[in-house]
Amino acid sequence: MLAYAALACWTTWLYAFGPALALLRHELGFSYTTLGAYSALLSGGAAVAGAGFAAVARRVARGPLLWGSALGTSLAAGLFLLGRGIAVTMVGAGLLGLGGTVLLATLQAVLSDGHGERRERALTEANIGAAASAVLAPLALGASAASGLGWRAVLVLPAVGFGGLWLRYRHEPLPVPARSPEAHSRGGIPLACGMFAVLTAITVAVEFCLVYFGPQLLVGTGMSAAAAGTALSSNYLGILVGRVGGGWLTRAPGRSVVLLQASLAVTAAGFVLFWLSGAPVPAVVGLFVAGVGVANLYPLSLSLVLGAAEGHEDVANARTQLAAGVVSAAAPYLLGSLADAYGLRAGFGLEPVLLLGCLVLLLAGLRARR
Repeated sequence: MLAYAALACWTTWLYAFGPALALLRHELGFSYTTLGAYSALLSGGAAVAGAGFAAVARRVARGPLLWGSALGTSLAAGLFLLGRGIAVTMVGAGLLGLGGTVLLATLQAVLSDGHGERRERALTEANIGAAASAVLAPLALGASAASGLGWRAVLVLPAVGFGGLWLRYRHEPLPVPARSPEAHSRGGIPLACGMFAVLTAITVAVEFCLVYFGPQLLVGTGMSAAAAGTALSSNYLGILVGRVGGGWLTRAPGRSVVLLQASLAVTAAGFVLFWLSGAPVPAVVGLFVAGVGVANLYPLSLSLVLGAAEGHEDVANARTQLAAGVVSAAAPYLLGSLADAYGLRAGFGLEPVLLLGCLVLLLAGLRARR
């Protein structure tokens, strides 16, 4: 319960970040390239966290690591929300990625430690709560922006949630690894595990590109910035629907590969509808369908990573977060640069390339695992 609720708190900030950037861009008037720089800093912080997580997890117990990263993430969110000007809010974005990724990796480790071979179901179920928070975050953000409170007010709530969780669970022990942290952290990971780690990273980039730039493309269909940010909840609603379905389908083990292939196909279909439509309604429908597909890409890919780690789960977890930080930093920044040079619709041509890369890595990883 703790891991599920803490993940929901973190993903409220994560999924509100894209719509928040659209509103912040409206306030400060920065370019698409600068918008991409914000997402690059968030992902760069994630990459730093991924680079150091295995070493930290070897020395720090799960409990202090969880609560310390929750506190750091809350402080970083405060800097992003309360800072004035591009420089300060960029620093907040980078620290948010750093603290949030340490928190995320810790929660994933706790779930993997506690569920072992059934981790795919636990990871998928944990992300159902995250998807529910993702649906509510843009709606609450839009409502808060339209009220006298301003859009920043609603983003204080995850910090309050972390405080409540600490009061309730601070004395309860967390699951420990099946082997010692040292055993998990020494040596390299198998080739298949590495391929699945890069696959997982690219699925994050696919999702982030939609989240960060989706509202901007909706503005191009005639929506206001606030309406476009709110309409992004269609994507999050699709994610919620997809993860509820994924939670049900993963009750029987061994379905990860088939579900992952189906999810890639659904994501591609929804994205094409969103990408090629110039009208608000079909674009929003496309975002919903893409969300259904995106929903299970990350948890199912991560379950493949950890399942192929062969006793090096902390290292595999850390390298996945490192790869995710690098790829999800580069992809939105590249998309933003392409959008400034050739237009946003042309810049979104990066998404099909990423989806094709996912399929190639999945097939290559399965072959290497045999």
